[in-house]
Amino acid sequence: MFKKIGLIILVFFISCNFEKPTVFSKKAFQEKIYNLDDIPFTFREVMNSYKGEKVFIDVWASWCRDCLEGMPKVKELQKEFPEVVFLFLSVDERVDSWKRVVHRMDIIGAHYNLPKGMKAGDFVDFLNLSWIPRYLVVDEKGNILLFKATNASDKNIRSALKTNR
Repeated sequence: MFKKIGLIILVFFISCNFEKPTVFSKKAFQEKIYNLDDIPFTFREVMNSYKGEKVFIDVWASWCRDCLEGMPKVKELQKEFPEVVFLFLSVDERVDSWKRVVHRMDIIGAHYNLPKGMKAGDFVDFLNLSWIPRYLVVDEKGNILLFKATNASDKNIRSALKTNR
């Protein structure tokens, strides 16, 4: 009996941890996000504006040490892949802190905020977000090429960005 329960639990956790969706869910697409001017958009509207372009998504926060330490590596990627759109999604609940760090660190790219933070909301639920930074790569057709990277030096990021280059 205990072996069966253990096996069921193991299968459940493995399936959750290795899930690699190739498209965003409807709920994730409906999530309201806000640009630096506090104008709301749905995630779908933002992604549709980049249709036909490869998109690198950086989910981060101004209070996240690992996120800030990874930013120079992201800037290197920007130089190496100038044709790629760099979309920064902040999970800061303190909007002023987010905006201040964007300007202070001169982070170039498209910037939006997920005001519910990293623990709530359909987008973070879709990502099963438990750690930031979190990097994704989306191809020109809107398919997710890379679903989960937590280090900007991850070789899988460069591989995904080079696809169909």
